[in-house]
Formats: sequence, structure tokens, C-alpha cells
Amino acid sequence: MSHTQSVSPLAFLPPVTTAFDLKRSAVVQKLPRPASLRSSRRDATTCGTDGRSAQIREVTDLIGRLANAEVTVAILGETGSGKDVVARALHEGSHRSAKPFVVFDCGAVPANLVESELYGHERGAFTGAHSEHQGAFERARGGTLFLDEIGELPLELQPRLLRVLDNRRIRRVGGSREHNVEARVICATNRNLAHLVAAKKFREDLYFRLAGAVISVPPLRERKEDLPLLIPRLLEELGGADVQLSPAALDLLAAHSWPGNVRELRNTLACALAFIDGHRLEAHHIRLMASTSEPPKADALLLGGLTLESLERMAIAQTLTQSRGNKLHAARVLGIAPSTLYEKLKRYGMS
Repeated sequence: MSHTQSVSPLAFLPPVTTAFDLKRSAVVQKLPRPASLRSSRRDATTCGTDGRSAQIREVTDLIGRLANAEVTVAILGETGSGKDVVARALHEGSHRSAKPFVVFDCGAVPANLVESELYGHERGAFTGAHSEHQGAFERARGGTLFLDEIGELPLELQPRLLRVLDNRRIRRVGGSREHNVEARVICATNRNLAHLVAAKKFREDLYFRLAGAVISVPPLRERKEDLPLLIPRLLEELGGADVQLSPAALDLLAAHSWPGNVRELRNTLACALAFIDGHRLEAHHIRLMASTSEPPKADALLLGGLTLESLERMAIAQTLTQSRGNKLHAARVLGIAPSTLYEKLKRYGMS
């Protein structure tokens, strides 16, 4: 996870009803970049909160309202949905933006080292402590401490965190002197903390202490109308600012359920860029990961509102992907003559 200090709340393009209301020609052209409330150098790091959907507009509104509020914020959302982006946006939109933004991943640090990494330790505090060490709270002095994956914090270590948040003072491991906590705390999790509390795996008092305010980041599958704005921004991040997206490629990406959310989309685009020769990203360049969950029933697929032309494009694009570009094999799978497939590829600009 990046420690970059460059995100701000965004201004967005005017709303549209769905992604499919956009004219396909507008998607192929380079889409305008949304304005930043701070500076254009921060634009690339805002990917994940880009969009015009009602859900993401609510998130950016909450970021603006809570950025300077001295309250602990809990950011909830699925893996890859952009919780870290929201945390950085809260920091960058606050009066603490010039101070450090420190990330502490509660699930990545061994339980026996959590206290040392959070609160610091003195020299000789334990075997291997050859020098004093500043913990995350001290390193974030004046700025923001982002406790990522707070739901993974071991139960036996939660009481001390609660005391620190209440008393605003820490003591290094092996030390006797107390230090004032001068950092704002933001936390995030992809787990349901209320369920963890009910299962006695998370302290109820810590839960209420952390959730002073809550921001829920929507999964990408619930805001697909944001794709026409998100994709060009991600391509720019990946060095493909001059790459144009074909209508068939957008149809293919819009039909995917994105279980890995924005992170999966970014990785998919990064892979696609390795397969293009020019400056146009076509459907057959895209390699979508298979879902790890059960495939949806036919009547549960989000096909309502799509034109038959879009459905045909998607079917051709996905079949070509599965056939690894073999048009004769794709034609057999689709149940049409090869000449018919070539004609449709030419008509849809998918050659």
C-alpha cells in the first residue's frame, strides 16, 4: 500500500443515467479530466473515487465534510474498493495535509510486533531491540495515522489501543515516559465489525470508539456508470494516457462483475496494455480473471438496458478472448459462418 500524500476531494462531470447512455463515440475520444480542489499533480492518485454515480458522490461529500473534523473515521468496503484512497483524501483535505500520512496494516504485522510497531520501543526492551524505535503513532505526529484492516487486530491487543485513543498518550515498549498522541486516527476494514463484536472477536467499546463517523465505499459492480471516467484515469496512471478505448472493450469491461473492484480493474488494464501494438485498446486485448464465486444465474445477469448490438459485441469479444483470437474457432462456438463473423468484426470495428 502506498504512503503517497496526494489525494483531494474531487469535482465531477455532470451526472448521466447509466454508463450505457453515453454515446460510444464519446468513450473512444479522450475523456476530460475532472478538476481537483487542490492541484492537478494529485489527479492520478484519486482513482477509485472518480465517478458520477450517486454512491461515489456521497463518498466524496462525506470526505469534504469530515476532512477537518477531529473525529475518528471508519472506512468500510470490500477488498480493492479504494478505502486507502478515501483515507488519503481525508488527510489531504485537512489542515494536517503538510504533516505525515502513516499507514499501519494491522493484518501484515506479526502479533508479537504490533505493540512495538504501533507505540515504539526503547533500546533493550526485548531481544533484538538494539536501538530505540519510533512507532507509527510517533511517526504520524501532527498528521494522520491510517490503521488499515483494523478487523485483523488481535483481540488481546485491542484494550491498549482503546486506552491510547481515550487518553491520547502512549508509552513505548520497555519505556516509562509517556508521549502525547498528536495524530488523527482513521481506520479501515473489509470485515463486518458488528459481526466480529457479536462473535466476541472484536471489543464492543473499541468498535464504538473507532466508528465516530463511517464512510462506506461502494463496490465497483454497483457503480459501473463510473467506468467511462475511471478507465481513462487508470490508463493514464499506467502510462497509457494516449490509449483510446473501443466501444466493444468498454462493453466487455462493463459486463464483468469486478469481485476485486478497482484494484482488479487496474491490474486488468495493466495487462491489456502489454498486448496492444498501437494506441487503441480492443476487447481482444483484455484478459478477465474468472470469478472465484459461483457463476450467476442467467436471469441475474445485469443485461437490462443493453442494446442487442452491445450484447452481440460482448458475446463476440468474450468468445474471441476465450478462443485466444482464433476466429475460426470463435465462429464455431458462436454458431455462425466465419464469413459472418468477419463481417460483424468489420462492422463493429473489432478487427
